[in-house]
Amino acid sequence: MLRTSTCLEFRTPIALSRLRRVINHRVIGVLILSMMLIHSGGLAWAQVESVERTFKGRTGQDIRVGVFASIRPDCKSGPLPTIRLSAPPAHGDVTVKQGKLRTTNLRQCLAAEVPAYIVNYKSKPGFSGSDVLTLEVINPNGKSQLQKITVTIEEGSSGEKI
Repeated sequence: MLRTSTCLEFRTPIALSRLRRVINHRVIGVLILSMMLIHSGGLAWAQVESVERTFKGRTGQDIRVGVFASIRPDCKSGPLPTIRLSAPPAHGDVTVKQGKLRTTNLRQCLAAEVPAYIVNYKSKPGFSGSDVLTLEVINPNGKSQLQKITVTIEEGSSGEKI
């Protein structure tokens, strides 16, 4: 007889019957909990939405690919989201800076200034073509959004060629 654990060795049919009942109750409980989570949208993967965006720019220049802020209904700033670089670009760098977002006529807010995260992309010198990066933006309430960003870089220079 192969033994994997002493707790799996049962000498009486009553002990085996109790174990089956406990396992059945736990399996049924896990199934009910899973169904409730799926039905209510409580699983984390069910809350992730995905968007695709495109930008154009010149080689070696900063290209703003995102501005993230939170404005409450009372026109005051809310908590800033968490930003993660899920998939880095192959031919450039991504930087995040903290700044201010000034807005007018946004919903009931006629004028507001709130803190914001500004995300920039800068290609490597001499690169031209398309580059892709993915940002994960997580709001304070836990809702997550994946942003697949495609940046098309055209050759260009800051000065005149002679």
